[in-house]
Amino acid sequence: MMMDPDYDLFAAIVAEGGLAAAGRRMRISPAMVSKRLARLEERLGARLIHRTTRRLALTAAGERLHDDLREIMTALDAAERRVSGAGAQASGTIRITAPTSFGRMHVAPWLGRFLDEHPRVAVHIDLSDDYADLLAARVDLAIRITVDPGQGLAARRLATNRRILCAAPAYLERFGVPRKLADLRKHRLLAAEGQLPWRLAGPDGPVTVDGTSHVRTNSSEVVRELAMAGVGIALRSLWDVSDALAAGHVRQILPKWEGSADVGLFAVHLPQPHPPLALSAFIDFLAGLYQPVPPWERTGMEAGPGPA
Repeated sequence: MMMDPDYDLFAAIVAEGGLAAAGRRMRISPAMVSKRLARLEERLGARLIHRTTRRLALTAAGERLHDDLREIMTALDAAERRVSGAGAQASGTIRITAPTSFGRMHVAPWLGRFLDEHPRVAVHIDLSDDYADLLAARVDLAIRITVDPGQGLAARRLATNRRILCAAPAYLERFGVPRKLADLRKHRLLAAEGQLPWRLAGPDGPVTVDGTSHVRTNSSEVVRELAMAGVGIALRSLWDVSDALAAGHVRQILPKWEGSADVGLFAVHLPQPHPPLALSAFIDFLAGLYQPVPPWERTGMEAGPGPA
């Protein structure tokens, strides 16, 4: 789309994460990619990319150029769509990152439907519980479960992340059912590293529950499995345990107390005046899935058609 093909090539190198991959996309040899990149750097009088055997990294000048080119290409794409009337046709690749469990349970099952509705869009999705640097990782959209989605980012709140205290019936039969919040001090708590203390909200306002996890782990998924196996009491998101609750594998305890409602589910991306239509379409798609009431909270309600 750019007037200068070397700019298109530079954008492809960044998008693909390497010279060889960009060459395959542009259907030119790696040697020609390297030659044209060197030509662009010489013309601009600045090194744009640090070349190493293991990874590609943008220089400060390369990052500035890439940001500027992104804005220009987005504006050109919007202009073309306005002129051609193709505004409803989302296209291109969107790169997405999401928390491991949430992405597996509540994003991946719906991707087929999205791709059927937008056949010109390609999706690249990575699942990780680490916060990705959107610019460095070349990510278009991050799904985050957090209080603060991050300064300097565009964020759309998709749902409140309700979290409940729960335990398996076997655990409650063995150790008893807590009747008041103070009873938790006598019970086995389960939490991944960094998830204690629990910040709860209830009829008496906010309260903090401190303690030590009965099993130490860095995995939230392990905490879920431990709770299901009757090892202890956990504070779990409803999206994670709603099926287990419905099946009776775990029971909610102390229902007047839940995790703070400040924690939300957000769609986060780099701010830009004219986001690509594919990106906007996917965010709207997620909002349609999770609003006004997310499927994991529709107890006793019609959940609608299943995933594509």
